[in-house]
Amino acid sequence: MLPIQTDRPIAFFDIESTGTNIRTDRIVDLAIVKAMPDGTRETHTFRVNPGIPIPAEASRVHGIYDADVKDCPTFKSIAKQVAAVLEGCDLGGYNILRFDIPMLCEEFNRAETPFSLEGRRIVDAQRIFHQREPRDLTAALLFYTGKKHEGAHGALDDVVATIEVLEGQFDRYADLPKAIDELSEYCNPKKPGWADSTGKLKWVAGELTINFGSKQGAKVRDLARMDPGYLRWMMEKNFPRDTTELIANALKGKFPDPPAES
Repeated sequence: MLPIQTDRPIAFFDIESTGTNIRTDRIVDLAIVKAMPDGTRETHTFRVNPGIPIPAEASRVHGIYDADVKDCPTFKSIAKQVAAVLEGCDLGGYNILRFDIPMLCEEFNRAETPFSLEGRRIVDAQRIFHQREPRDLTAALLFYTGKKHEGAHGALDDVVATIEVLEGQFDRYADLPKAIDELSEYCNPKKPGWADSTGKLKWVAGELTINFGSKQGAKVRDLARMDPGYLRWMMEKNFPRDTTELIANALKGKFPDPPAES
């Protein structure tokens, strides 16, 4: 049993998809295991027709082919059902901060189904693993449990493996936070000044500023006026939605108020 001290369910989930581009790729398999505060669990699985061909290289990874999903529902048709499963839950998984959460948010957005991360605490076993023993899920399962990950890249197998990894991490690291707020902060520490979830934009002296690449340090307000092409380039790249929303608004001349600390 997970020793996490929490007041609401944690929905551990994993996505298999047509690829890794959160803008253009689509979900083909989604598994959710809800770990309840009383220790009980609920399992939900969704096989999805992505509406686009599944590339052969993706199929070789997760074993799901076009024929397997041709009669399955689209994500749009099940979006409300998935949102209902996740209602009132914190989120957990392996590498979900970089991939699964952005991908899921994109699918909900395309399906025009409200889904917010606001107030949701996040537990990412990969962040814990990489801070302690940098490797992948298969190695993590072997390291923490001594088990081989026979079902690697099957969504439900990956979710179950993730939970077993977390249990092994709590057994190994006595100082690992058990309160959900502290564990969420441990997995996803907020860096001062970040304006978006990945730090592509940050606040500098009250100005929204680029925080990567050749334009690092440039004010978004100045770019919107003098180099909008760069901001349009950002819109076309594989950045998370909170980043592109800030950029889209800047191109319209709309800028958020800086946080009080800045």
